Amino acid sequence: MKAIRSGFLMSTALVALAFAASPVFAEDAATTAKPADATAAPATDTTKPAADSAAKPADDSAAKPADATKPANDNSAAPAAATPAPAATTPAPAATPAPATTADAATAGEPQNDDLNAVLWDQTSVEAKASWITAYKLARIRLDQALYHRRWTAAEEQTGHYRRLPPAIILDVDDTVLNTSAYQAWTVTAGTSYSGKTWDDYVKAEKDVPIAGAVDFLKYAARRGVTIFYVTNRTAGQEAPTVEEMKKFGFPMGNGKVDTFLASGEQPDWKSAKGTRRAFIAQNYRILLLVGDNMGDFTDKYTGSVAERDAVFEADMHHWGHDWIQIANPTYGSWQSAPFGNDYKKSADEQRKENKAALSPWSGPSQ
Repeated sequence: MKAIRSGFLMSTALVALAFAASPVFAEDAATTAKPADATAAPATDTTKPAADSAAKPADDSAAKPADATKPANDNSAAPAAATPAPAATTPAPAATPAPATTADAATAGEPQNDDLNAVLWDQTSVEAKASWITAYKLARIRLDQALYHRRWTAAEEQTGHYRRLPPAIILDVDDTVLNTSAYQAWTVTAGTSYSGKTWDDYVKAEKDVPIAGAVDFLKYAARRGVTIFYVTNRTAGQEAPTVEEMKKFGFPMGNGKVDTFLASGEQPDWKSAKGTRRAFIAQNYRILLLVGDNMGDFTDKYTGSVAERDAVFEADMHHWGHDWIQIANPTYGSWQSAPFGNDYKKSADEQRKENKAALSPWSGPSQ
């Protein structure tokens, strides 16, 4: 047995010397970070078979990529298991979108509403207030001119001998003198839309604020002896809370002898179109100015297509800024339904599609 053991040791030593003398081995040994005698260490333990190197866990070889400089015979068992290890780390970059997903989580499921930016402009921008004040300052200038020129009338419905009639002006209420953006903001934040029921609740809650410039202008008009009529599509049932709210803000509401708040439906022919109410006022007053936020506050020819409305606008060009004063309102109006033919039976998606089709977009940058 001793002779066999001695023979085995001698054979092992000869094999080690032969490999050490090999040029390939010498070159690899020079590049490896481990001392050359580390490769010979297994020779001192004769109780472990040569195949024991295959018993190392695959992840151990993967954890030390620097060991790739080991000679080919040392890597013969490990590479087969170690090769897939880099592939296991490949999916790691897929985790990088996680921060974006986390950041977006706060807005995920946020109710979307096409009116968001319009209401934001209405409620928070100085540009909105500046545009309204500008309009009412122009109205004051035009009022003084109209009082001087007795042939002046703003109403298409004005006929007959009106030059000696007492002066009056007609204004819409919603978003002309009262800012209703609190209701619009509610529809946006609640993810809902207009309904007659919620609008009635809102009116009776009296949550409006005055449009900038409106109270000052109307007080001035009243001091000049002008009768102020409010022609609104708020209903007769909504008149009492609206009048009470307007009095609270200081709007002139007449002397009590004449009904100056003409609500929709007060008389059988007082529909949403306001021409019949303007004609009613024109019988006894010379109408100096019309002030409103919607085309229907000036003419009954407001319900056509985009092209038809443009044609009416052009035909009435002499009125705009002269005796018709437009108050900016981007949140709603007859303009909104013109592209889809004023057909509210169409779904919201159909309405949006046709409104988008009415846009005139830039073609985009050249490729």
